[in-house]
Amino acid sequence: MSSDGPHDGDPITPESAHSRTSAVALRYDGKGAPRVTAKGEGEVAERILAIAREHGIPLREDADLLQLLSRIDLGDEIPASLYVAVAEVIAFAYRLSGKSADAQPREA
Repeated sequence: MSSDGPHDGDPITPESAHSRTSAVALRYDGKGAPRVTAKGEGEVAERILAIAREHGIPLREDADLLQLLSRIDLGDEIPASLYVAVAEVIAFAYRLSGKSADAQPREA
């Protein structure tokens, strides 16, 4: 798990349909692309999910997206090919938390 870890409002993508739980946490601060801040399987994934639940971070299950995000190194930005899929996850998290995209900080 990354030391940066999940933050309030950042989406987590868990997958527990298989025998081993997996999770990837994303961080998006409105600058650049979202980054992978934590990922793991088994006990590590369970800890990521527990931290997310403790902080009220939205969880969304998407096995296909999880598989793709799991290939990204910790701290790296997501590739452009995943922008649309991850934007949907971020929009999902915003809706659940009552935030809007306009509330994100922007630089000119």
